[in-house]
Amino acid sequence: MSIDEVDPNDRALRNHVVFLLKGGGAHLGFEKTLAGLPPGLRGAKAPGLPHTVWQLLEHLRLAQWDILEFSRSRDHVSPKWPEGYWPETKGPADDAGWEGSLAAFRKDLKAMGDLVDDPATDLFAKIPWGDGQTILREALLIADHNAYHLGQIVSVRQALGAWG
Repeated sequence: MSIDEVDPNDRALRNHVVFLLKGGGAHLGFEKTLAGLPPGLRGAKAPGLPHTVWQLLEHLRLAQWDILEFSRSRDHVSPKWPEGYWPETKGPADDAGWEGSLAAFRKDLKAMGDLVDDPATDLFAKIPWGDGQTILREALLIADHNAYHLGQIVSVRQALGAWG
């Protein structure tokens, strides 16, 4: 008998969290946020705003990767805060760098979604190497953090005239 047969609320919770990770509900998804951004604006700084789209994308990628790896591995070492979570440059070196960052973000987001979706993952168990974190808490942290910074990307794009 699968866990879904024992507790249908478990499957519902997993589905809701995966939906949220993908930008469901009131959240704007990753793909829509970055779709159609002209390459020349990836490293452009909007007046009055502290970050470029590239800096925000890389911050999203780095933070999400860190949370995912912490969730999966006792041996993971987080980057130094805050410099390890932000790129040194305002823009990507080239199209390959941009595309690589997008691909890595997508891959790690899917991996967290797969971890949550797996009935063998106890969403409520404390992560043994943490200090109280659970997979559920870490997945919600990713969803919340992503939503916040994706909103910032929209603001940068609006200020640069590249939204809508």
